[in-house]
Amino acid sequence: MTMNSTASHANHHSFILTGIPGMSDKNPWMAFPLGFLYTLTLLGNGTILAVIKVDESLHEPMYYFLSILAVTDVSLSMSTSPSMLSIFWFNAPEIPFDACITQMFFIHGFGVVESGVLVSMAFDRFVAIRDPLRYASILTHDIIGKIGIAVLIRAVCVVLPVPFLIKRLPFCHSNVLSHSYCLHQDAMRLACASTHINSLYGLIIVIFTLGLDAVIILFSYMLILKTVLGIASRTERVKALNTCLSHICAVLLFYVPLIGVTMIHRFGKHLSPVVHTLMANIYLLLPPVLNPIVYSVKTKQIRRRILHMFQGRKDRA
Repeated sequence: MTMNSTASHANHHSFILTGIPGMSDKNPWMAFPLGFLYTLTLLGNGTILAVIKVDESLHEPMYYFLSILAVTDVSLSMSTSPSMLSIFWFNAPEIPFDACITQMFFIHGFGVVESGVLVSMAFDRFVAIRDPLRYASILTHDIIGKIGIAVLIRAVCVVLPVPFLIKRLPFCHSNVLSHSYCLHQDAMRLACASTHINSLYGLIIVIFTLGLDAVIILFSYMLILKTVLGIASRTERVKALNTCLSHICAVLLFYVPLIGVTMIHRFGKHLSPVVHTLMANIYLLLPPVLNPIVYSVKTKQIRRRILHMFQGRKDRA
């Protein structure tokens, strides 16, 4: 049965996901690299969580926020894995309509959560550098918990309408999506009715969550830089800035691919579908893999603890 006949048969009940556009015969070659990336995500973030839990010296606000980031990264990765593995491992591109909009909710939801966590971490760095003596008393366990809950509630509230906005649309043409997972903007373009409300709501979400978060992070670092420049000792200035390096890398890993995907979606209509797919996959798959590596390399306490863990296992062996 051809893909067209499958799409026609599955209309209104399911979508057909796409692996590598125009190169479906190459899908099996992506199976093992993809499995490797998911394994790295689980191992890396799992190691970060285990290290922070075991080492009491890491029971500080900065590392609690890092734990929330690690959980978010794993959750985002697991949101895409069922559909991607079904395509590349089992050559099963069809996904039920309800499963698709559920995946859509979790992908967009955890994306907003991650952005909120990065804002929280910027606030953490600002407090630590601006008022180090009151750092622990300002960011107590209770406050950190409330910040985490607020970030989650915000994500649920802004993304919850998306599945309903998609569900109200009629799909009477092709139902072949251009990615190996479900995204709002991808499913929306297949509708055979006006999608102005969907487009407007999607734009509002981007501006008032991801866009606003980026502005807040930038403003936080302007205040941090102002504070650091006021420190008399050059050694202390460098030490203060070094505590921000890991977070800056995490912010860049999240926002640079996001900006790239947005620019290509808006202005890259003439580009190959493979480029669109590659950028979308980088945006969703790369940060969860690289964030734990960045924090392990750039954060001395975590790096030391990980090395200690592996050294201990080696000595026991």
